Amino acid sequence: MEDTIKRIALNFQKNELTEYYIYKKFSEKLRKNENSRILLKIANEEFSHYEKLRKFTGEILYPSKFKIFIFDLFSKIFGLTFALKLMEKVEENSQKNYEKFKDTFPESLEILKEEKEHEKLLLNMINEERIKYIGSIVLGINDAIVELMGALVGLTFALKNTKIVGIAGFITGFSASLSMAASEYISQKSENKENPLKASFYTGIAYLFTVLLMVSSYFLIKNPYLALLISILIASFIIFLFTFFVSIVKEISFRKMFLEMFFISFGIAFISFLVGLILRKFLKLEGGEI
Repeated sequence: MEDTIKRIALNFQKNELTEYYIYKKFSEKLRKNENSRILLKIANEEFSHYEKLRKFTGEILYPSKFKIFIFDLFSKIFGLTFALKLMEKVEENSQKNYEKFKDTFPESLEILKEEKEHEKLLLNMINEERIKYIGSIVLGINDAIVELMGALVGLTFALKNTKIVGIAGFITGFSASLSMAASEYISQKSENKENPLKASFYTGIAYLFTVLLMVSSYFLIKNPYLALLISILIASFIIFLFTFFVSIVKEISFRKMFLEMFFISFGIAFISFLVGLILRKFLKLEGGEI
């Protein structure tokens, strides 16, 4: 066997064994139901792929403990749907490589067929609550960043006092989170959606959580401009993290969604920056120390 071919085969073999342990671990997270059985079935098929490759390479391998740890961590933080869809996204590259590998390893076609069946099974398997109400979460996070970033920029340049800006930002954000939650409830109820109360809860919590993260720097740092910079970085990270999450679970373009959210949020912030400067100049506002 050529060294290059064997190296590719060993990489496939290690991945299949690692995925066996990941799917098995996921199946154990669920109660013994149809979803749990599907995951266990997929796990066993991944192990059978490993066995076929082991016979081909003649070597015994061990799973990647790091990869198992990472996917287990992702499932705990972002939910099982996210972890499973990310797994399938990673497997898409393997599927392409299996097609190139078919002349040397004919059984790769059978493995490829089963991998595609896994994808179909997983698409209809999980129905997590956080995915069901993802639209409400997006609404809360996006509105919080757009509205609060604009307010923080304007207040920072108008008042130049971190504590005043932090308190004002928190009060503004807290009030707005209640308002957004109420608006989402009314909107969902008017459209006869299944559970408007839960939708409003997710919107309000997402909004408030974003507010707390963004104003935190104003209570920890005295320099208003540094506090604003950290708040902007936090907002950027929230946009990045949440866009990544949505792009995986909804299978949409990460780049397009990220740029859209980023430019809307910071476009509003820039306008507020100009308003803050104008207010400071014409009203001669000066921040005092508390």
